[in-house]
Amino acid sequence: MKNVFVFDHPLIQHKVSLLRDKNTIPKEFRELVSEISMLMGYEVTRNVQLKEVEIETPVGIAKTNVISGKKLGIVPILRAGLGMVEGMLSLLPMARVGHIGMYREHETLQPVEYYCKLPEDAAEREIIVVDPMLATGGSASTAISFIKQRGVKKIIFMCIIASNLGIERICKDHPDVKVYCAAVDEKLNDRGYIIPGLGDAGDRLYGTK
Repeated sequence: MKNVFVFDHPLIQHKVSLLRDKNTIPKEFRELVSEISMLMGYEVTRNVQLKEVEIETPVGIAKTNVISGKKLGIVPILRAGLGMVEGMLSLLPMARVGHIGMYREHETLQPVEYYCKLPEDAAEREIIVVDPMLATGGSASTAISFIKQRGVKKIIFMCIIASNLGIERICKDHPDVKVYCAAVDEKLNDRGYIIPGLGDAGDRLYGTK
């Protein structure tokens, strides 16, 4: 799929392995999610537009490039997506942050929105939607739809572990959205969890089991 990018960088793969380990405690889990997000963000932002400016150095004038326009926005899908924000902001301190609250109804596995707050100028920004897991794809697809309804034209979806089913759902519903992930797992269990995955990312981030 042309809009799907799976990272093969050794550092990312190593940290994902630690993230999957059931013995990784919440503090370490949060640190790993943040570190992986920062490493992924480096590549996700490769095509951000630049403009040339003149900078006065201690010894002269340099013509160099800075990010142009309204830049970027980061929108985590609550609650697990919050774990990816710190790593992204350490790389992109100029980015604005919105929030969208989604949860899966456990019986139907259908997404339900309960909150959405975006930057006022979100429509002028490229929005990176973040969530550690892309399982059925329902919540992510619905979140992207809500963001589009608020006038946003440029959207990227970034997760750590995706399922084939989730990727197919995003590509079908939103062929204009690029999907970045660190690993792809083949199966879901009957509760909609990715197998082998890493369990419930929200519970593991915040120690709520």
